[in-house]
Amino acid sequence: MSLKKIIIIDFGSQFTQLIARRVRELGVYSEIISHKKKINFSNKDVIGIILSGGPLNVYQTKKVSFDKKILNQDIPVLGICFGHQIISKELGGKVKQSKFREFGLVNIKKNKESVLTRNFFNKDGKNNVWMSHSDQVTKLPKNFEKIASSTNSKFCIIQNKYKKFYGIQFHPEVTHTHNGIKLIKNFLFSICKSKKNWSSKEQKEKIIEEIKTQVGHSKVICALSGGVDSSVVAKIIHKAIGKNLTCIFVNTGLLRKNEEIQVIKTFKQKLKIKLIYVNAKNLFIKKLKKVNDPEKKRKIIGNLFIKIFEKYSKKISNIKYLAQGTLYPDLIESKSVTGSQTSKIKSHHNVGGLPKKMKLKLVEPVKFLFKDEVRKLGEELGLSKEILYRHPFPGPGLAIRIPGDIDENKINILKEADNIFIKSLYKYNLYHKIWQAYAALLPVKTVGVMGDNRTYEHICLLRAITSEDGMTADFFNFKKDFMQDVSNQIVNSIKGINRVVYDVTSKPPSTIELE
Repeated sequence: MSLKKIIIIDFGSQFTQLIARRVRELGVYSEIISHKKKINFSNKDVIGIILSGGPLNVYQTKKVSFDKKILNQDIPVLGICFGHQIISKELGGKVKQSKFREFGLVNIKKNKESVLTRNFFNKDGKNNVWMSHSDQVTKLPKNFEKIASSTNSKFCIIQNKYKKFYGIQFHPEVTHTHNGIKLIKNFLFSICKSKKNWSSKEQKEKIIEEIKTQVGHSKVICALSGGVDSSVVAKIIHKAIGKNLTCIFVNTGLLRKNEEIQVIKTFKQKLKIKLIYVNAKNLFIKKLKKVNDPEKKRKIIGNLFIKIFEKYSKKISNIKYLAQGTLYPDLIESKSVTGSQTSKIKSHHNVGGLPKKMKLKLVEPVKFLFKDEVRKLGEELGLSKEILYRHPFPGPGLAIRIPGDIDENKINILKEADNIFIKSLYKYNLYHKIWQAYAALLPVKTVGVMGDNRTYEHICLLRAITSEDGMTADFFNFKKDFMQDVSNQIVNSIKGINRVVYDVTSKPPSTIELE
């Protein structure tokens, strides 16, 4: 993709993805690469560089690599938090451990005017920003000047306006920083002289052309689940190659209640896309019998999924490509693709790594898009809001919402509980205020009393989170009447559950799914 772009160097910050999204939201294409990798400056498409935050300190030289050529390219550079400290250290300044760490909201004051901070401060020259650091710049590099400071951070914003180097100790990309987007906007358009080159319409046209170039006249099978990602992938590939696309929808038996009926109705009948339906419910449940380890579950489901595709692809002549709805965060979280300090959390069964014996090549048209970008792309393609604004649903499905052993009875119990929860969210007009919601069945039973009789049944856990991209999340704060209504419905109508609990853990430290 030969676009003029902003490169974000990732040092392992949990907010790196958010920086990239903020840049794209402003209409400029951005890419993330690891601090361990070299940037190719030869094609002149890099118009600005942002150095992210990170969990290390700048003197852990064995763990932190930095390509000093970045500072010799006559390209504007913006360092955020750890990136601010890297710039200072590499150019001759000093960074030391702070006597007073700053985490959370901090008030800063303006010391000098700057292009970077235009319209950022209030009338009194102050602003509230989000800090997250225990080190600070104590001496400026040569030709740098102080733009803003806080009580515990003398050099909160710095600049070398001649070289177009800027450093910020706080995080402008998070919503907690008031007017933070103004700083990013000023860097993009006033300093880097960026032009808008990133919109849903442009993405659609570019991706269609990329699919045509990659696939040509070859045939493609699409791993269709009915979720947002695979639906958009199916639609855009169909737009690019028409009848050469065949979607294969596998009913794993781990889908939400009646989901297979909805998928067939939407894609086969409404969108008129070629669809093969495979009911492999019994096979998946058999393979998962007595499997407790969550990673084993994912791998069993992923491998079986691939085998089924391999089997059915052989029934279609000249199939060369398998389409998948892999997203940018999937790549980052699954494979630590940037090679940064960010650790691998869990595997995704739909990300890369097809077995060598499988002769199909991958086509992943949305693998560099975030979820919100995929939804906008879907709108541009004319997909319904019912599909596009459906909550994310994991590839392994209900398998990772039943910790421990899985059997058909547990799956049926969970389907009913989940159905009640989701229907209630619609009833109370809460569904679209929540990023993701689901019910889970915990691997423990508790004593209850129903009609003067003792019960010994499962605990149903409910989880609902708010998020922008799934990388960080907080729990949704339901009112008591909603929780009471849902709990009563689940316990009174589903045999096998006698207790309902609600998960109030954010991400981090937890993940969104239980496994």
